[in-house]
Amino acid sequence: MSHTDGRRDVETDRPLLALVGLIVVLASAVVIAATTFLVRTPPSSVRDVATFVTLTFMITVGGIVKTSVRIRSTTHSIAWVETAIVIGVAIAPASWVVLSTTLGVAGASAILRLPAIKTAFGIGKNVLICGGTVAVAGFLHWPGSSPPIGGLLGTLSIVYLVAALLDDLLAMPVIALASGTPIFRQFRSDLDLRIAGFAVRFVVAACTVLILRADPRLLLAVPPLVLSLHLAYSTRIRTRTEQHAWQRLARATDALNVVDLDQVLTTAVTEAAELFSADEVEIELRDRRRTVRGNAGGITYDGAAPEPSTVDGRIMPVALEGHDRAVDLGVLRLRFAGPVELSEREQYTLRTFASALCTAVRNAQAYAELARIADEHAYAATHDALTGLSNRRHLLDEGTEQLTNRHADGVTALVLIDLNHFKEVNDTLGHGAGDRVLTQVADRLRGAARADDLVARLGGDEFAVLLRGLPAPAIAAHRAEALLAALHEPLDLDGMRISVEASGGIAVAPASGGMPELLRRADVAMYQAKRAGQRIATYAPTRDTADLGRLTLGGELPRAVADHEFTVNFQPIVDLGSGEVIGAEALARWHHPTHGMIDPLRFLEAVERSGLLPAFAEAILDQALIAAGSWRDAGFDLPVSVNVSPRSLLDARFPGAVLARLRAHDLPPDRLVLELTETLTLSQLDVVDRVLSRLRDSGVRLALDDFGTGYSSLSLLSRIPVHELKIDRSFVTAMESTAEAAAVIRSTLDLGRSLDLTVVAEGVESEPQRRALWELGCAAGQGHLFARPLPSGTLLAALQRGAGGRPGALAPPLHDAGAVIRLPGRRTGGGRNRTATPAP
Repeated sequence: MSHTDGRRDVETDRPLLALVGLIVVLASAVVIAATTFLVRTPPSSVRDVATFVTLTFMITVGGIVKTSVRIRSTTHSIAWVETAIVIGVAIAPASWVVLSTTLGVAGASAILRLPAIKTAFGIGKNVLICGGTVAVAGFLHWPGSSPPIGGLLGTLSIVYLVAALLDDLLAMPVIALASGTPIFRQFRSDLDLRIAGFAVRFVVAACTVLILRADPRLLLAVPPLVLSLHLAYSTRIRTRTEQHAWQRLARATDALNVVDLDQVLTTAVTEAAELFSADEVEIELRDRRRTVRGNAGGITYDGAAPEPSTVDGRIMPVALEGHDRAVDLGVLRLRFAGPVELSEREQYTLRTFASALCTAVRNAQAYAELARIADEHAYAATHDALTGLSNRRHLLDEGTEQLTNRHADGVTALVLIDLNHFKEVNDTLGHGAGDRVLTQVADRLRGAARADDLVARLGGDEFAVLLRGLPAPAIAAHRAEALLAALHEPLDLDGMRISVEASGGIAVAPASGGMPELLRRADVAMYQAKRAGQRIATYAPTRDTADLGRLTLGGELPRAVADHEFTVNFQPIVDLGSGEVIGAEALARWHHPTHGMIDPLRFLEAVERSGLLPAFAEAILDQALIAAGSWRDAGFDLPVSVNVSPRSLLDARFPGAVLARLRAHDLPPDRLVLELTETLTLSQLDVVDRVLSRLRDSGVRLALDDFGTGYSSLSLLSRIPVHELKIDRSFVTAMESTAEAAAVIRSTLDLGRSLDLTVVAEGVESEPQRRALWELGCAAGQGHLFARPLPSGTLLAALQRGAGGRPGALAPPLHDAGAVIRLPGRRTGGGRNRTATPAP
C-alpha cells in the first residue's frame, strides 16, 4: 500500500502531521543505522554496485507502477514496493536494501512530482517496512545458504507477511486521518481486495527468489510477469469498484422513493456523499428558494439563503432535470476538499442519480400539493365558511370520538344556543349586517369558551358548544350561563348598538344513543327554554315525548322484521350530460301499520342496538337485488347502491352473507355498490379493512358516501379501497351561493380524477345546479330534479317511458346528439370519472 494524494492541507491537520512526523523520525533512525553499516561494508565489486543499482531501480519502478482507488478527495495507491523490498532482502545485505529503498522511493516520488510531505511519508513508511522485514529475515537467518525449497518458501511467507502487515499498520491510520474515515472502518474497507493483492505480490516475490536461485540470468522474466499480474489485479479492482458503484446507485435511487420532501432531500444528501465519496453534498431547489447541505453523517445546513461552505476545493454541479429536460428544479453540487476528477462511469452515475432525485422531488411536491388540497378540502368540510367555527359534521365527529374513547376524562355536555329575533336583523339591516352579527357572536362565544371546549355553528343563527371533561353534570349549567353572558353586551354594527338575545339548551351525554342523541336532547331543551320564556333550560327526560316514541318503536322492531314491514325505494343516479339513468340507490323505509311511513333516521339507531341488524340488512339487500334483477330482465342493466351500517363492517361474516345473496339472485358482484359513511369506526379498526378488502376482491363495488364531511377523508382513502366518491348534498345546495362549496366540489372532482374514482353529486335539485356540476367535470348525480325515491316498479315504468322519447332517460340532454361541445378544462379526466357506472 502506498501514499495518499491530495486530501487536505496537512499543515493545518496536527494529528496527521504528528503521525507522519513520527514515522519520518523512526525511519531516519533506520537510515542512519543502515548508512553506518554501509560505510563499514561498502560494495566491493562491479557486481555489488550493479546489484545495488538494480535493487534501487526495482524499488523505483515498484513505487511508480500502482493501482489507484479514490475515497472522497483522497486517492489511495496500491504499489509493489514491499515486493521489491522482500526480493532485495533475498539478494543483498540489509544496509543496501534500506538505502536502496530510501533512494528508490525518493526517485519514484520525484518522478510522480508528489508534494514534500507525501514524499517524506512514502520514504518513511517504506523504510520502516524495510527495517522490519530485514529484522525478521535476520532473526530467521534468511536467506541462508541454499535452504530446501519448502523451507525457503515458508520463511519467505513469514517475511512477506510481516512486510504486508507493516504496510497496512503504517498506511491505514494516515489514510483514515487524511480521508476523515474511522480507522476501523478503513481497515475493513476492501479487505478482500487487499488480501488478494498481497497474495499476487507474494507470488511475484516467490517466483523471483526461485528464479534467482535457479539462474540469476532469468531475472529478465520477472518484469513481464509483474506487468501481467499488475494488469490483472488492476482490472479486478476496477471491476469490483464499478460493481459496487452500480449496487450503491440502485440502493440510493431506491431510497429516494418516499413522498416527504424533507426525507427525500436528507436521503439524497447522505446517499450522494456515500455514492460519490464526496466531502459535502449540496442541493439547491430554485422554485422553493431552499438549499440543503450535508455529508454522509447528516444535514449540516437547511435554509433559504445559502451560507458559504466550509469545504474549499473542487465543486462538481449537475442540473436537477428529468430525462426530457423539460423541468429544471435546481442543482446538485458535489464538493471535494482537493483536486478530484470523476471517471466517465462516475459522471454517468452522477447524471443518473440527479435525474432520479429530480423525479423524487417532483413526486414529493405533487404529493404535498395533493395533501394540501385534501387538507383544505377537509378543513372546508369541517368548518363554517363565515365564522371559521366548526360545523355540524365536525361537532358530531368530535363528540362521537369524545363519547367513545374518553369517558374517564369526566362528564361531557352540549350547550345549544339559538339567537332570538335574528330574522329581524336580516330583514331590517340586510344579510350583510346579519353576517357581521353572526361573526361577532362567534368571536364572543370563542372567547368565552375554554381551551377544551369545541364551539360550532350548526347553521343559520344556531350555535353549539361541546363541553368536555366536566367534573360534575351541574357544572354544565354554570358554563352555559357564562357563554350566554358573553352575548349580553350590545354588539357594535357600523356605529349602531344592537342587543342580541339568545336561548340555550343543555344536555349531558346519555348512556346510549351517542352524539346524535345528545344533540337532539340539547335541541329539545333549547325549545323548552323558548316556550317557557327562559334563557336556559336543561334537558328533562320526562318532558321528551319524542324519546318515549322512539323507545316504543324500538320495541316493535322484532315484529317489523318478521312481518317484512321494511320496504325499499330507489332514487336513480343519472348521467348529468345525457340525462340517462346509470344506477340507483336503495333507500330503506319502515311501513308501520299505525304510524305510516317512518324515516330511517328514526329507527336505524334502534335497529343497530337491538341485535336485529344482520336480519334487517339481509332484508334490505334482498329487495335491492330483486329490483336490480327485474330491471335487467326488462333491458335496463343498472347497478344498485345499498347503504351499509358501520356495525355491519365489524362482522367478519358480512362479506359471505353479501356474496351468498348475489349468488342467490344470479347477479354479478359488480352490479352491487355498497355505500359507506365516514366514521371513526371505518378509519381505525383493522377488522373493517379485512371485510372491505374481501368484498372488493370479490368484485363488489365500494362507495364513500357524504365524502368530505366525515372523520378524515384523506386517511380513509389511503386505507379503504373504494371505487366511488359521493359529494354531500350540502355542498351542492350551497355551491351557487358560496365559492367555498364550489371549491370543495372542484377539489373532490380533482381528487377523484387523480385516483381514478367515480364521483357522484347528491341533492341535485335544479337545472342550473346540474349544468354547473357538469361544467365542473362531474359526470353523475342524483336528486329531486330527476326523481324522488320510487318503488322498484314505479322506477321501471319511468325508465320504460323515458324522457323525450328516450327510454332509460329521465332528463333531456345538455347538448344535441352529435354536437361538438368544448368541455371545460377540468373535465379532461377519463375512465370512471366520466361516468358513475361501475366498470364490469
